[in-house]
Amino acid sequence: MAVFTSNILYDVTAVFVTLLFGLILYSKWKFLHWVKIGLPILQPTFPFGDAKDIILGRRTIGEVYKDFHRKFKANGFKHGGIYMFLSPVYLPTDPDIIKHIMQKDFQHFINHGVSLDEKIDPLNGHLFNLEDEKWKNMRIKLTPTFTSGKMKMMFQTLADCSIGLKDIMDESAANHSPVDIKNILGRFTTDIIGSVAFGLECNSLKNPDAEFRKYGKKIFEVSTSERLKTLSLSILPKSVVRALNLKRTKPDVEQFFMKAIRDTVDYREKNNVYRKDFLHLLIQLKNRGSVEEDDKLSDGGKLTEKALSMNELAAQAYVFFLAGFETSSTAMTFALYELATNLHVQDKLRKEINTVLAKHDGQLTYAAVMEMAYLEKVLHETLRKHPPIPIIVRKCNKDYTIPNTSIHLKKGTRVNISSAGLHTDPEYYPDPEKFDPERFSDENKKTRPDFTWLPFGEGPRLCIGLRFGMLQSRVGLCVLLKNYKITLNGRTKVPIQMDKRSFVSAVEGGVWLNVEKLD
Repeated sequence: MAVFTSNILYDVTAVFVTLLFGLILYSKWKFLHWVKIGLPILQPTFPFGDAKDIILGRRTIGEVYKDFHRKFKANGFKHGGIYMFLSPVYLPTDPDIIKHIMQKDFQHFINHGVSLDEKIDPLNGHLFNLEDEKWKNMRIKLTPTFTSGKMKMMFQTLADCSIGLKDIMDESAANHSPVDIKNILGRFTTDIIGSVAFGLECNSLKNPDAEFRKYGKKIFEVSTSERLKTLSLSILPKSVVRALNLKRTKPDVEQFFMKAIRDTVDYREKNNVYRKDFLHLLIQLKNRGSVEEDDKLSDGGKLTEKALSMNELAAQAYVFFLAGFETSSTAMTFALYELATNLHVQDKLRKEINTVLAKHDGQLTYAAVMEMAYLEKVLHETLRKHPPIPIIVRKCNKDYTIPNTSIHLKKGTRVNISSAGLHTDPEYYPDPEKFDPERFSDENKKTRPDFTWLPFGEGPRLCIGLRFGMLQSRVGLCVLLKNYKITLNGRTKVPIQMDKRSFVSAVEGGVWLNVEKLD
């Protein structure tokens, strides 16, 4: 009996409909995964699962996951199951379960689950993406580079970058012109990270089109195809990623940063250049295998521990750059937005800044900024309300049973935690839309469960650079609020809407501020 007819169009249509029908049936079977296990689900649909709004760019990933969190929590569920396309993802909402995943039972959830091939994508072989023993070994090597002592060592380099920030703000105040504060702070943190991580004067505050600024922005430019590629790298097996030769880094971005890092390392080694910065410590790890308290780049070739390769060094410098400039500028932008709309908080913070600096002879020092307790509360409340990275990702690397339940997660299961959902949960933060730094007083912090404030993650994979990120945010806010009164300009759309194209939290249309210089 003939399978096909003489009508080609009819045959093609029949095959297409049959395949589509088969895919729909397959998706319905896949969408039973969590039901069989006993987890509540939402309303996944073919072909997106629960990710339709994310894939089509209708809403940000943070907003969508916040809704997931709220829906499960509203129905009294401590966790639930969602689907990214047909891939099942476990989503806990209960802080105690989250604590087990991120800390108590960390050995089951060591990895972020990002498919990676360091040979074809060398700049992404960094600490955030590394897995298992590679991650453990790199974390051990890098931990000494982020101690409070190393922050003190780098502080003056960081503080010197604030001179250019003041120049721009002085000009704005004199001309009564509003500033796109995210743009300016992005240039400020680019100069800081460029100086500390690469030992280079980026000059992006003076020149908005400077190369480091240009390529730094390009890292975070996300088209629809880039969004799909990023999601694919998160859900596809490593074998498929390698077969398709997929890489996260754009070719021109990779070329620029690899050359900048190699050229700088070569120059320092040939000329025995010492600077108090992160790159010096990385060169020590490359040449000595460990970080030492001296100005030497090597020990004459004698290695006591396994050293970093040039590609490994470049990857760590790269992630320090991309994580440091974007998240810190985002945090400061949202802090200034909140301070511009809560002037009583701004006045109280400015009073603290002036009082503390007066005790330190008016000098901006490491000790002075670390003494500013209310500044820390303001930053913590900003990060609660506007976490730059709104979800935390993990991957189950060993079969695991959720404590006090019969829910069994198999090896390879993805786990996503909505930090934005936790941060706006009224059970832990009453009236969550209100900006109230006193939520982070010692007394109030004691009233909340652990693992309800997660802007930097938590547990052994806690962000290694959080000290530096907080330090440059402290410096930026201290310089701005000491010298200027900040108010909201009419160009800022209120209420603010999130930029749907950005993975890192960003305001659509930008945050525009008025700047008034203080005597």
